Amino acid sequence: MKQIKMGPSTLSIPAMALGIMRMDQKSVTETADAISAAYGEGINFIDSADIYGGGKSETIFGQALKQTKISRDKLFIQSKTGIVPGKRYDFSKKHILTAVDGILERMQIDYLDSLVLHRPDILMNPEEVAEAFDTLQAQGKVRFFGVSNFNASEIELLKTAVTQPIMFDQLQFGLMHTGMLDSIVHTNMTDEKSVDHDGQTWNYLLRDKITLQCWSPFQYGMFEGTFINNPKFPQLNEELEKLAEHYQVGKNAIAASWILRCPGQIQILVGSMNPYVNVLRYLHRHHSYQHR
Repeated sequence: MKQIKMGPSTLSIPAMALGIMRMDQKSVTETADAISAAYGEGINFIDSADIYGGGKSETIFGQALKQTKISRDKLFIQSKTGIVPGKRYDFSKKHILTAVDGILERMQIDYLDSLVLHRPDILMNPEEVAEAFDTLQAQGKVRFFGVSNFNASEIELLKTAVTQPIMFDQLQFGLMHTGMLDSIVHTNMTDEKSVDHDGQTWNYLLRDKITLQCWSPFQYGMFEGTFINNPKFPQLNEELEKLAEHYQVGKNAIAASWILRCPGQIQILVGSMNPYVNVLRYLHRHHSYQHR
């Protein structure tokens, strides 16, 4: 499995992570099989969130991890918090601390390798977040910290108080979600794609060596569905098919290769029940993402 640098640290993590968003829909045994299969291919990075399945995804993961017999210290386990059903977002110190305790209990672990703030809270007080981070780190409950769906200015605001380095920014990115790149390519033009909707976040992540974690890499829109083999995108799928035949991989492997060919420290999040995962394993075994 290809390794990348984790944020501004000297540590390495796999270029692919296993997301557990839909583990609540599977049995403990099925989940254990998914974890073991991913681990066998070098995917030892787990991505979760406290809202996935209303917490059930983490509960099933915790039970399944025990069944796999994989040692806790062999995994990098990350979870997200801050989205509160009915209340939208909550980055208060009280909520963050309470949320982490709940995550650890559900997953049956003693600490998180990484805690990520799930989506910007307009009422965020950076000093309060900093207090929560300091407390969690001092208690040994969280090792590293990151953000999700933040733009550059939001990260800068957080860093006015938070002393820990921001390791990750988790954003939607893929062949059909290229907004962060569009305004760069269309610099000094007047068309729609020249408008910067992201505050130069792409270049900011590169400059500060923050790892980009790509969610929904094979989706178009936000939750519309996959573009792979979708009749709405005939030209794209025709090109993917040509390259897939040439390299003897699936279309999704080519789509993943495109992401990993981009500069920076990029990690792709793949769903635990995703039908593409076997082809992606093939992709990493043969390193076809290195071709230009």
